[in-house]
Amino acid sequence: MFFGYMKSTPTTYVMQYRDGEVVREGAGLSFLYWKPATTLVAVPLSSADVPFAFNEVTRDFQPVTIQGQLTYRVEDARRLAGLLDYSITPAGRHRSDDPEKLSDRLVQAAQVRARAVVQSLRLREVLVQSDMLEARVLAALAEAESVKALGVHVMAFSVLSIQPTPEMARALEAAAREGLQREADEAIYARRNAAVEQERRIKESELATELVVEERQRQIREAKMAADIAVEEQRAALMERWVQNERQSADARAYTLEKTLAPVKNVDWKTLLATSANGADPALHIALAFREMGENAQRIGELNVSPDLLRSLLPAASGPRGNNPGPAPKPGRPDVHNFDPRDR
Repeated sequence: MFFGYMKSTPTTYVMQYRDGEVVREGAGLSFLYWKPATTLVAVPLSSADVPFAFNEVTRDFQPVTIQGQLTYRVEDARRLAGLLDYSITPAGRHRSDDPEKLSDRLVQAAQVRARAVVQSLRLREVLVQSDMLEARVLAALAEAESVKALGVHVMAFSVLSIQPTPEMARALEAAAREGLQREADEAIYARRNAAVEQERRIKESELATELVVEERQRQIREAKMAADIAVEEQRAALMERWVQNERQSADARAYTLEKTLAPVKNVDWKTLLATSANGADPALHIALAFREMGENAQRIGELNVSPDLLRSLLPAASGPRGNNPGPAPKPGRPDVHNFDPRDR
């Protein structure tokens, strides 16, 4: 049959060429055409994802492998059809492999922009700054003339992984492990230091409490000592006043005694004894006589004392004086003793 029927989807841009000219174009068209004189071109308008993986070298000369995907869609189908062959057979297949070359060209353009970014960064920066890499590559693709010439709009540049060499990965893991271990040790030391600091604060608080208690006890002891000193001072004042009173009392008694004995100061004691109340006692006179004889014994040649005389003296010495308490004291001041010649 020489007639064909074309029915495209809304995401496919179809152009019908006849004698080198476009006679019909658009998305989602349906029409009959004369096969011997018609060439059909079908350009997909839907977005497409293209995976990529390429190796680059960082600023510090470390190789890395970047994997991800590129998302794009065709904005100017006529321009793209003018650069690549998107003609199809009556069976609906593309006549050439040019549609596959579009993905390769976009990946190459993305690799060139990514290389410029990676070579400006160190390995550690590349591994941890994938977001920055995506943003810079996507902005560079949007401004690239090679991409604009294809009539394609790059919608996204996504980096799924960035891998260094196995040796460098192990070295970075070891360094990171050591860093984490060091941070863990620092955390342990910080916790220990915090515990020691807290213990020190507790000890200082206990010492401060003990100092306050000692200060209070010292104040209490000082208060007690001050009270004892005040009591002793009052006691000393009392003793001083008592001594003064006793001295005045003794002076008064001495004055009374002196005035009492003043009249008989120059009188012989024998005279006083004779004139006293006991002066008439015979035994007393006999005793005085014996005393006089004792004092003048060197003048006495021989002395005879009869037993009768001694017998008469014994009852007088032990009887009347022992049973008779003597005359009652004369009334007077209680603190002044009455004078008695026998006290001498």
